[in-house]
Amino acid sequence: MKKSLIQAFALIGAMLMPVMAGAWGQKGHDVTAYLAEQHLTERTRAVVDSLLDGRSMVYWANWLDNASHTPEYAYSKTWHYKNVDEGVRYEEAQANPSGDAVTAIKSRMEILQDPHSSLADKQLALKMLLHIVGDLHQPMHMGHATDLGGNRVKIKYFGRDTNLHSVWDSNLPESAHKWGFTEWVMMLEREPEAHNPSLLKGTVDDWAKETIAITGDVYREMPEGANVSYNEVARWTPVIEQQLLRGGLRLAHMLNTLFDPTYTAE
Repeated sequence: MKKSLIQAFALIGAMLMPVMAGAWGQKGHDVTAYLAEQHLTERTRAVVDSLLDGRSMVYWANWLDNASHTPEYAYSKTWHYKNVDEGVRYEEAQANPSGDAVTAIKSRMEILQDPHSSLADKQLALKMLLHIVGDLHQPMHMGHATDLGGNRVKIKYFGRDTNLHSVWDSNLPESAHKWGFTEWVMMLEREPEAHNPSLLKGTVDDWAKETIAITGDVYREMPEGANVSYNEVARWTPVIEQQLLRGGLRLAHMLNTLFDPTYTAE
C-alpha cells in the first residue's frame, strides 16, 4: 500500500476516535433516547417537544459528549461517570468536587421541576439529562477512579490492542447486534423485562449501585491482558440489552414523573 494511503487511513482513524469515545457510543445513546420517546405520555411528549424546539430526543442524545469538550460546557466533563473504587462502599466513595453522573442527574431534575427555572436553563438541563441517564447504565462509567473507568486496563478485542472502557463503549454493543437504533428498540420492546413495573422502582442512587454491581463482574471477567472474543460477546450481549432497556425506560419514567402530574408507573 502506498505510504500516502496509509497516512490517509491513519488520519481518518484519528478523526473518528473522539466520536467513539462516549458512553455506549452514539448507537447506545440513540437507543436509550428513542426507547424513552416511545414511552412518554402525550403530556410529557408535548413538554419535551417544546423544550427541544421540535427536534427529537435522539437528535440530542449524543450532544453532551461533544459539548463537554468545548469551553462553554467544560464544567460537565465529569458528569458522564461516577467512580467507585473496588472495596469502597457506594455511600463512602469520595465525591468528585466537579460533580458526577448521579449528582448531575439529580440537579438537572431539580432545574426541570423548578417553576422559577428559565426556559434556557430547562432546555439545557433536558439535553444533558437525555445523555447522562444513558451513561449511568454503562458499566464502565461506574468504574474505578484508579484506572479511569477502565481506560487504563489494557486488553485485546479479537487480538487488537484496546482498553476495557473502549470495548464497553462501542465494540461490544456493535458486535452484539448490527442493528440501527430503531431496530434495537423494536427488539428490546419484546423483552419480558420491558413490561416489568418493578424496573422503574428505586432512586438514581439505587440504579447507580445496580450498575456498579455489574461493573464488578466486568472487572473480574475482563482483567488486564484479557483477549475478548466470541465467548465474551455471547456472555455480555444480554447485559448490554438489559442496560439499554433499563436506561431508556427509566429515562421515560423520569420525564413522565417530571412533566405529567397524571402519570403513574404501570
